[in-house]
This record gives sequence, structure tokens and C-alpha cells, in this order.
Amino acid sequence: MLSRLMSGSIRNLDREYSCTVRLLDDTEYTCTIQRDAKGQYLFDLICHHLNLLEKDYFGIRYVDPDKQRHWLEFTKSIAKQMKSQPPFTMCLRVKFYPPDPAALKEEITRYLVFLQIKRDLYHGRLLCKTSDAAILAAYILQAEIGDYDPGKHPEGYSSKFQFFPKHSEKLERRIAEIHKTELIGQSPETSELNFLQKAQMLETYGVDPHPCKDVSGNPAFLAFTPFGFVVLQGNKRVHFLKWNEVTKLKFEGKTFHIYANQKEDKKIILTYFAPTPEACKHLWKCGVENQAFYKLEKSSQVRTVSSSNLFFKGSRFRYSGRVAKEVMEQSAKIKREPPEIHRAGLVPSRSCPSITHGPRLSSVPRTRRRAVHISIMEGLESLRDSAHSTPVRSVSHGDSFMPRSRSLLTDSGDGTAVISDEAYSPSDSVLPTPVAEHSLELSIARHINGAPCSIEEEKESEAGTPTGGDAAELGPDGRLLSPGHGGEASSLSGVERQEWYVR
Repeated sequence: MLSRLMSGSIRNLDREYSCTVRLLDDTEYTCTIQRDAKGQYLFDLICHHLNLLEKDYFGIRYVDPDKQRHWLEFTKSIAKQMKSQPPFTMCLRVKFYPPDPAALKEEITRYLVFLQIKRDLYHGRLLCKTSDAAILAAYILQAEIGDYDPGKHPEGYSSKFQFFPKHSEKLERRIAEIHKTELIGQSPETSELNFLQKAQMLETYGVDPHPCKDVSGNPAFLAFTPFGFVVLQGNKRVHFLKWNEVTKLKFEGKTFHIYANQKEDKKIILTYFAPTPEACKHLWKCGVENQAFYKLEKSSQVRTVSSSNLFFKGSRFRYSGRVAKEVMEQSAKIKREPPEIHRAGLVPSRSCPSITHGPRLSSVPRTRRRAVHISIMEGLESLRDSAHSTPVRSVSHGDSFMPRSRSLLTDSGDGTAVISDEAYSPSDSVLPTPVAEHSLELSIARHINGAPCSIEEEKESEAGTPTGGDAAELGPDGRLLSPGHGGEASSLSGVERQEWYVR
């Protein structure tokens, strides 16, 4: 009798899994899910926890043991999607960027989007010119520490925060100048709203970069935004296709094709090569979902698509969810008392230093913060002045969901659109890294001391994510060292590395 009861208890345990979801403010939500629970169940739990109604813009991202990113599919079993063993660790992130984030109905939604865009800025995905960067950082500063106070904010106080992968003293002084003189009296809500309005005008707003190569072997980043498909190379945007121009998305192996019809019945096919077949399939699925979300008028128009020209060959996939127009119509119907927002400005963050102003950041030497970015820029520095073999077209953004205030690109002499002063190099956002650490205190200590996270520690803390065996370190000269090298400085500390892959 006792043996039967024990065996039954073991079977029940086998049917339950522990799942931890890292939220945008770096807090964690842990729950127990049934073995057959679908992604929608977990997503609804998180949204209920956050008191979030405008939830269609968000998704759950995870990394498989092969170091490939995925979006959790809500119509499928969680356990069947996860290739790793429980407990599972994932992250809540913005999946579909609102075309106009300032127009979101509820402040809680705007705040979560603010956290995501701030993360994009810090990891180099939201790249912009220096003048725009200073304004964005000043808004963050105002939202998190309030008005400038000489008694609390000594000279150089803005250097205690890191808003971007790379800082300069001139930029830090400009950030402080704007914060001191132009933003006095702005509440956190107003500063966040101004931040969103500024960010959505940038050409890299909503970009979730997929590293690829063009037909000539030149590095490129492909991305899907609320306005269409973009290709970024160096500090230029070499392609932009509005969603109503895109007709097909196909992939075979590592090769990705995008078909489009331009004005005057001009048809083009763009071809790029992903690092792996799995990365190419992920790119294709992201494209299918983004096109359906932003292009279609209603979800009943969604159709199952095939990755091949022959419908019975290749992968088949169908977007499941509401489209942007339906989401906005549904949001307009929300009528409730605004939920209370617990801002994370005073809570130390493990992955995005700009959202804390505690002793952790003041203890990080500026030289170390800048060294982190050296290796990133070395490999792509040559892209600044490189000649691209892919054709260039100058375009305007799509009519649908197009904010009127959105800025136009500055064209260089050869017609190429320049997006920033720096080469677009969000390399760290596509590095395979662990997601979880043992504790916040351990993370803070590592960040202050600049100690690298060992491979053994990463294996213990990964909780179902890939090991950090590929993590590299920086030597005294700023160059990359192999894993396990005895150098004193690492390319990214354990705390810094956590979110650079899963955003």
C-alpha cells in the first residue's frame, strides 16, 4: 500500500515542472506548471501577476541547449518546446513593438515598454546619433532619480550610470547638462512618456537584430519592425521594405529569401545567410509573425504558411494571436482604475545597470565599463566605410501605423541611409549566455569586483539554459582571451552577460 502511494506521488511530481520567468524589471516570477501546460497558461499567469491587459505586444523568450533563441509558442505544450531539462528559465520581453508606444492605453503597458527600450539602448540594439542618445539618457535619469539636486548629485554623477555599451566623457557631460537644465519638474511618468516618443522616432526602434551575411559575405543585421523589414550594415540602413511590399518569406537550410513588390511592379528578391539552419528558421518564423501582426486587418485573415515554394515541403507555421489593429481596438475598450506601478529605479538591477543608482554602479570603474565594448567594436570597425554590394534604395515608412512625427533618415552622398555615428554592432545581444544567477548579492559582488563568472558557476546557475563555455574574456590589451584564460578582466561579468542574449 505504501509503495503504491509513493509511486503515485513520484508520478505526480513528474507531471509538474518548476518554471522561472525573468521580468523586464529583473525581478523573477516562479511557478509550478503541469507537464501538459501550454504556453498560453504560463503567459496568462505572468500577465495576471503584472496586472497587464494590453498583453499582445509581449512574449516569452528562451534559449535552447544549442544556444538558439526562441519565442515560446502559446498554442503548444511548454515541456515539448523546451529541449532542456526542468526547471525552466525564460524571460518576458516585448515581442511586437507598439507602432506608437505613447498611444498605449495604460501606463503599466507604457512602463514595461519603456523598460524594454531602455534595455535595447543599453545593449546597443537601439542605436542612434549622439545628440539623440544624450536626450534619451537624460530622460532615463530624470525618471529614476528625479530633479537635479547639487547636494545629492556631485560633479560627474551621470558617469555612475551606464546607458549605452560605450560612453564618452563628453556625452556624460551633455546628459548631465540636459538633466540639470531642461527636465526640471518632470515626473517619472512624463519622463518615460517623452522617452518613448523620442525612441519611436529612431530608425532602429523595434529592431531585434538577426546576424546574417549577404551574398558577398558581408556581415549584416536583419530585423522586423512595426513598419517593415530592414537590413543594417555598418552605420547604414541598406534596405527597407514596407510590410505591404513584402509578398513572401522563405528559407531553406541557412538561406533566407524575402520577396517584395515595389512601385511600378518592380519585383525584388533579397537573399541572406544565417549562421545555422535553426537560426534561419527562427528568423523566418519571426518574419511570418511580424508580417501577420502589423500587415493584416484582422486575425481571421491569418493563413498557414510554408517555408518552401512547394506547400507540402519544408516547415509550416501559423501565427496565432490578434493583429495590431485588433489589439488597439481592444485597448480602447479598457475601462478600469489604473493599476499601481512599482517602479524599479531604486532596486539594483542584475543586467541593466542604468536602472539603478545604488553603490553597485558607483563602485564600477569607468575604465572597466569602457573596456567591455572594445572587443565588440574591433571586429566590426571596418564596416564603417565598407562598400556594400547589396543595392540601396531610399524609401519612406509605411502608411499604416505611421506616427506623423517620425523622423526621416539623413542620406549620404551615395544615397545610403545613415542611422548613427557608430557602426551598428549589437554583438552582445546575440551571445549565448546564462539567464539566471544564484542570488542578487552574488551578482552585485561580481559586478563591483570585475570578477569573471566561471564555467562551473554558469553550469550550476543556468537552470535549463546553455552553458557559458563560449564566453570570452578580455586580456590586459583589451583583446579577447579564450575561455578559462587566466586574465584578470572578463569581456562581460556574470551579471552583465545574463541578458545580452535573450534581451
